[in-house]
Amino acid sequence: MVAIQALAASLRGVIHPEIYDGVASESIIPGMISQDLMTIVASVALLLFSLVKTNNSKIQLIPLSLLGYLFYGYAIYSLEQIYNSWYLVYLAIMALSFWALIYGLLSLNSKAIQSFQPARWLKYLTAGFSLFIPLLFYLLWIFQLIPLMQNGERIEYTFSIFILDMVFVLPAFLVSAFLILKKNALGYIFSTMLFFKAFTLLFSVGLGALIKPLYNQAANASEGFFYIILSVIFGGLAVLNYVKLKTADK
Repeated sequence: MVAIQALAASLRGVIHPEIYDGVASESIIPGMISQDLMTIVASVALLLFSLVKTNNSKIQLIPLSLLGYLFYGYAIYSLEQIYNSWYLVYLAIMALSFWALIYGLLSLNSKAIQSFQPARWLKYLTAGFSLFIPLLFYLLWIFQLIPLMQNGERIEYTFSIFILDMVFVLPAFLVSAFLILKKNALGYIFSTMLFFKAFTLLFSVGLGALIKPLYNQAANASEGFFYIILSVIFGGLAVLNYVKLKTADK
C-alpha cells in the first residue's frame, strides 16, 4: 500500500510538476522533483521486495530502510503543508510507512541478529560516524535556529527538516551508537537503515541543486556535488555494514 501510493504520488509530481505551484516556493521545487525521482526508484524496489516471502532479518532490512526514507520524505511534504490535491495521500504514506516500519522492526528476529559480532574496526567506524553525524547537525541546526528564536522569525519553507532531524533522525543515530558500544547488534540494524536513508535523501538534495536550470534557476554546483559526495559516503557505509552483517536466520 505504501509503495503503490508513493509511486503514484511521485509519478504525478514528475509528470505534472505544476501540482506544486502555489503551495511550495519556486526555489525548492527542483528539490521536490528530484525527491520524487528518488521516490519512484524506492517505491518500485519496495514493491518488488513486497513479493519476497522471507523471515531473513538481513533481507528484511532493505524494505525497512525504504520505508524509513518514504516516511521522512512524505513527512516533509505533510509538515510543509503542501496542500495540493494529493495532500491526503501524503498523510497516508507518512502514517502507513511509519507504522509499517515499527511493525517491521518488532518482527525482526532479535535472537538471530544478536549473534552478529563484527570486527573491532567496523564497530568503532560505525559507532564513531553515528556519533559524529548528530553532533555535527545538532550544532548546524541550532546555530540556524538561534537567530530565528531571538527575532521571533518564522520561515515559510524547509522548517520541517529541523523538526524531523532533531526529533527523530539524530536521536536515532545516538541510540544506534549507544547500542553498538553496548555490544547490542541491533545498533548495526539501525545504523545501516539510517545510513541508507541519508544516502537516498542527500542524493536527491544534491540532484535538486544540479537540475535547477531546468526550472529557470541558477544551478548550485558546489552545493549539489557536496551533497552527492556526502550521500556516497553514507551509501558506502550502508553497503559496508549490510555486507558484513551476518545473522543466524535459517
